[in-house]
Amino acid sequence: MSWLDAIGGIEELEDAPLDAGLVAQFERHARADAMRPIRFSTPTFKEYSSSELSGCGKNSFPAFSITAGGCALNCDHCQKKILEPMIPATNPGMLDRKVRDLIMLQGLQGFLLSGGSNRHNEIQYERYMPVVEGLKRDFPNLKIAIHTALLDEEHARSMESAGVDTAMMDVIGAEETIKQVYHLDRPVDDFEKTLAALCSTGMEIVPHIVVGLHYGEILGEANALDIVSRHAIHSLVLVVIMPFYAKDGTFKTPETGDVGRIFAEARGRIPDRQVLLGCARPPGMHKRVTDTYAVMAGLDGIAFPADGAVAVAEAIGRPYHQEHACCSIKIGGEITTELTKTCAA
Repeated sequence: MSWLDAIGGIEELEDAPLDAGLVAQFERHARADAMRPIRFSTPTFKEYSSSELSGCGKNSFPAFSITAGGCALNCDHCQKKILEPMIPATNPGMLDRKVRDLIMLQGLQGFLLSGGSNRHNEIQYERYMPVVEGLKRDFPNLKIAIHTALLDEEHARSMESAGVDTAMMDVIGAEETIKQVYHLDRPVDDFEKTLAALCSTGMEIVPHIVVGLHYGEILGEANALDIVSRHAIHSLVLVVIMPFYAKDGTFKTPETGDVGRIFAEARGRIPDRQVLLGCARPPGMHKRVTDTYAVMAGLDGIAFPADGAVAVAEAIGRPYHQEHACCSIKIGGEITTELTKTCAA
């Protein structure tokens, strides 16, 4: 039975505009490692539930913003809205207090540290590193991830020394996108230099590529994949532009077929490391089709999976499990073919 036939009875994909040729391509190129387990991530920095998975009532892996909702760049694609669901931690003492409270009251396992950029696409984390160091000293098993923005090797080393486990950054492959979408006067090379600086440390480095970042057009994605493939990254996260964050009429929604082809290219370019589908992507049927392609392309994880994603994994024979953590950082758990229905302890 072909994959297209296998998923034909999935109710959530009824009337889904699947590209039969692309599905056949995924099936033809499926290797043994394409059947490796897939992780469905349901981090607790926003509420989530689906017909197949449950969210977690605990704040086991929240996100903190050191700038609350502020960002000097105010990029066209984001308009600072990505910061809104994060917990404000606008001074080091606030971060320390909130993390320790959540450890004691809700069994926090880890957290994401983020914030808005200055006009150079840098985030001023320096005064927070002693807090990170103290938290890691007192709670050695606490997992800490950070959105780095652009930085040099000195700042990368300070994050490593403080005990950051996972460092994430966006890799942009087109100068036009940096200037027009990010309103930033820095070359593509600065993004690769940042990635190189991070990869010189012992942290797990997880770059992100935003598919359709150039106003919904596919422009710098291939170059961004070239960049990440040249470095010793831990894994790659792909996300898809979400036009409803932007001003009306400035972005279009990328075609799901184009997104699926980038999934296939990423899987082929980085066969020996994890490739994950992150939180951001358009909702509705677009998300269901996108997530179907992610499962079929052999991606290793999906954050906040759409209805039907679990059924697709079952239909094509991929084992799966669920974790209440950011897709970029793994927190224990044995891989099974059934989902954990309870929150992580």
